[in-house]
Amino acid sequence: MRNGMMTKIHTRISADPFTSNYDLVGKELGRGKFAVVKKCVEKATGQQYAAKFLRKRRKGQDCRMDILNEIAVLESAKTNPYVVALHEVYETNTEIILVLECAAGGEIFDQCVADNDDAFTEIDVIRLAKQILNGVAFLHRNNVVHLDLKPQNILLTSARPLGDIRIVDFGLSRRMDDITEVREILGTPEYVAPEILNYEPISTATDMWSIGVLTYVMLTGESPFQGDDKQQTFLNISQVNVDYSQDTFEGISPPAVDFIKSLLIKNPRKRATAEESLNHPWLNSLPHPHSHPHLLASPASSLDEPEMSMSESDPESPAPSPDLDLIESYLTCPGQGELKTGRDTFSFSEPPFPTLTKELIC
Repeated sequence: MRNGMMTKIHTRISADPFTSNYDLVGKELGRGKFAVVKKCVEKATGQQYAAKFLRKRRKGQDCRMDILNEIAVLESAKTNPYVVALHEVYETNTEIILVLECAAGGEIFDQCVADNDDAFTEIDVIRLAKQILNGVAFLHRNNVVHLDLKPQNILLTSARPLGDIRIVDFGLSRRMDDITEVREILGTPEYVAPEILNYEPISTATDMWSIGVLTYVMLTGESPFQGDDKQQTFLNISQVNVDYSQDTFEGISPPAVDFIKSLLIKNPRKRATAEESLNHPWLNSLPHPHSHPHLLASPASSLDEPEMSMSESDPESPAPSPDLDLIESYLTCPGQGELKTGRDTFSFSEPPFPTLTKELIC
């Protein structure tokens, strides 16, 4: 293990031609700088999967170890129902192909920015937040931090009726231990924790900040730290500039706001853990009656509608480049919705804070 990277895996990597066992169907599910995701069907079973084709060499450097880290994290979470399942792995001269569970409901991002009838109710958010926390608590018990939790990396097994979540994109994940500190500046700008920007040690609390942002977005349809540019966004995060006004949280129950406040705390040691969050009163009681447009109850007829067709959603985003360049996550529905939430992962060649006067390199 180097700098939190795990490279020992148990999954057999097949050298057989991928196309001898799978047929690619439909258009691409997503494309990034160093990876492409395509829907496929296993010939022997007819089962649908998402095939993630990852380039082993990126800008002239061998990144096979980065891909093995992603596989190792998926292996460590294989018994958790809320983490996307790894089915098989193939390798060619230039690529490693991860065959992953395909979630048909798409990203929760799509419903975070949806109109009233399709937007999440507060009761929906409570159920999904519990599942996200159960998945993250499992990772944390295994000393794994995700480091890129955001609406684009939480998929649904179905959209209507609302299914269960699957956590995806472990390209930035790291394993923590009590001996070695991990300090890296990576993540997605609007969801990244202050300690990342300050180049302080990463911990499980780093994920909890992102869950606070994620919950804020799911409840309000707004991104709490979004600035006019990345510099302003990072400044908002560093200063914890959060709008908890009644206008933003109109009709949302006070315990929901309290839950978010328990996570959006600058000091990582004071943030609620995943286990503590699961015991928060908000997740264990029904919300008060509400009138917030983003939380209006979905029409009853929606539960009777047929399940949506296979979403053009990516199961994961590409692993980070070793030379710390900007990494673009897959876009599935560019331009949809009003929420200006980040879809880019990034890393820096040097810490952006506390020197706020210099331009950020990203």
